[in-house]
Amino acid sequence: MLRSIPTVLAAALSAVLIGLSTPAAAVDPAAALAALKDNVQSLGPNGEKPAPASAVQLSDVELAKIKTMNATAAIVLHYSGNDWSRAQIAGLKDQFAKMNIKVIAVTDAGFKPEKQVADIETVLTQKPSIIVSIPADPSATASAYKAAAAQGVKLVFMDNVPKGMQAGKDYVSVVSADNYGNGVASAHLMAQALKGEGEIGIVFHAADFFVTRQRFDAFKKTITSDYPKIKIVAEQGIGGPDFTGDGDKAASAMMTSNRKIKGIWAVWSDPAEGVIAAARTAGRDDLVVTTVDLGETVAIEMARGGFIKGLGAQRPYDQGVTEALLAGYGLLGKTAPAYVALPALPVTKQNVLEAWQTVYHVPATEKIKSSLR
Repeated sequence: MLRSIPTVLAAALSAVLIGLSTPAAAVDPAAALAALKDNVQSLGPNGEKPAPASAVQLSDVELAKIKTMNATAAIVLHYSGNDWSRAQIAGLKDQFAKMNIKVIAVTDAGFKPEKQVADIETVLTQKPSIIVSIPADPSATASAYKAAAAQGVKLVFMDNVPKGMQAGKDYVSVVSADNYGNGVASAHLMAQALKGEGEIGIVFHAADFFVTRQRFDAFKKTITSDYPKIKIVAEQGIGGPDFTGDGDKAASAMMTSNRKIKGIWAVWSDPAEGVIAAARTAGRDDLVVTTVDLGETVAIEMARGGFIKGLGAQRPYDQGVTEALLAGYGLLGKTAPAYVALPALPVTKQNVLEAWQTVYHVPATEKIKSSLR
């Protein structure tokens, strides 16, 4: 028997209301992590599509020509006191040596734009052929980089570019990890460790820094869209220069204000170390922490089954090699891709030794190996 029109409408309305009130099912973290393999999700600072690092190559003839140039290079960093920076420098120096390019300076601005501007000005007095750099602040340092370009220096950037500069005109290229993908990976790892539910906090980088913003945006969007039973209840920005101390303070405040908090995400390994310290002080042995960047301290913590349950790793050594090759493009006047990205690498206790070898091109340290339980 046919139901009346009001009955049909009521049933339809009830179905709609049920659909609206029922949260979407969470995704499977393991499947989502597997899907990240070699799948770069980031776009460049100006929306450029990524080219793979494998596309950056120099022929034997091109390398031979570069070797005759007696070129020099300066590495102008925002900060050099972590494993990521040291691996970048190692990759750059190793590849430059193969190209007979002498590294004449390595500078550390301590995350201070004014110090980086002074570093650039000092380096320019040595008349380098190449500068490889990451801007501490894309606006405040722009004029100094433009002066370097006007002097004829071939510029290759890590992760971010100064405001108002164009690839192929003012600089050769920019090379980055898939920071968006690493943010996504760290979100899925958080969900996996929490079994898809609980309250969490976020410690983000409160600065105009493209790659750390990518990580934050990716983590937050992934948690919000894929895991309806995980609620972000606190967000705290940090500005440094003591990022470990800032992470400690931010996490302490979160745990005090939100007694039910089960996890905290930190934007990279230094503030994550601060989160770990805060959790120990608070006696929160159950707190789940995920982050981005595979530093030794967080690797040890993960290996021993501690607070760090997973992270998204960059590939800084390979990034440095790629930057050096692109500097060769600049010397030759060879057309280069505007933006090159290397894929994210999800890391857990299960693959930490293999991941360390992949990231740094050396075996894991004895401290990491002895911590693996």
